[in-house]
Amino acid sequence: MSSVELDHVTIRFGDFTAVDDCNLTIEGGEFFSFLGPSGCGKTTILRAVSGFNEPTEGNVRIGGKDMRGAGPNQRPTALIFQNLALFPLMSVADNIAFGLEVRGIKYEERRRRAEELLNLIALPGQGDKMVSELSGGQKQRVAIARALAVEPEVLLLDEPLSALDLKLRQHMRTELRAIQRRVGITFIYITHDQGEALTMSDRVAVMSAGIVQQVGNGTDIYNHPATAFVASFVGENNPLQGRVSKASDGYAVIETPFGPLRGANNQGLFDGDDAFLFIRPESLGFAENGAEGENIFETEIIKEEFEGSFVHIFLKGETSDKDIRMAMTNDGNIPQLSGGDRVKIKFDPDVATALPYGELADE
Repeated sequence: MSSVELDHVTIRFGDFTAVDDCNLTIEGGEFFSFLGPSGCGKTTILRAVSGFNEPTEGNVRIGGKDMRGAGPNQRPTALIFQNLALFPLMSVADNIAFGLEVRGIKYEERRRRAEELLNLIALPGQGDKMVSELSGGQKQRVAIARALAVEPEVLLLDEPLSALDLKLRQHMRTELRAIQRRVGITFIYITHDQGEALTMSDRVAVMSAGIVQQVGNGTDIYNHPATAFVASFVGENNPLQGRVSKASDGYAVIETPFGPLRGANNQGLFDGDDAFLFIRPESLGFAENGAEGENIFETEIIKEEFEGSFVHIFLKGETSDKDIRMAMTNDGNIPQLSGGDRVKIKFDPDVATALPYGELADE
């Protein structure tokens, strides 16, 4: 179970900085994900760990050993590509054992190891099948087994579930996490899918434009985002723009188009700072007619969308192109509303996050 240290790693391609001063440690045995939109630098980091890219500045260390100058075949890593790259003319067992064959391991030992790994990935007795006879999820598991056959200390996975349909992707999240727990080695996972990152990972690094914006477990990332980008990228969120009128006692009051609204101030905002107040759709609720007080504001219903267990309500926002989204559990007590109805909305200040003004993920 080797740790991976990214010691102030910067990677440039000409004048373009793909990764800017990435400094973090991935613990041995950890399932660690890099999450971000396309082009944010997460795959470039993976290639630096695997040896396909050398950092322009800084160092990559695996198990405490500096990897500078060590090529991919000299590192204790294995990489699973997005397209899996299985060999169609080989049997399942031969695909799994290919890395062992390259290393000169005898056939009997290769076959024994392949059968062990087939049991590990819940495909016992499937070694003589051809790859074309497998489902998408089974191919995914075979790719994992092939990577594990060479006994890497770190397994690198570059968006391996992106080609699967939704239900199979959700199933493979559980499978992949279970396999990681059984083998106990370090997994580094690259994804733009928030669901994958939050459900599988011990910790997540959220990236934007080559910069790691925040590192934490899924709960921290979701409930306590550190930047406007993280707040708007991870899950649904409603950003209300304004200026801080009062910052005290761990809270900030922000003057918004809906009036003064208060939220948690965990990033050191001061009076007069430009800021966003972020409120999750599930944190909003209806206030009673005539209700007054803190964090109650009035707006207009635009439409409702029924989604079985949830009802999504769209409210008129501060501008015509920025609706406010509200999500309510379908418990049978949701009021009957129509477009154009005026309603009062409330929220608890502890579930709202005040953050410095900055780039939003959808801009």
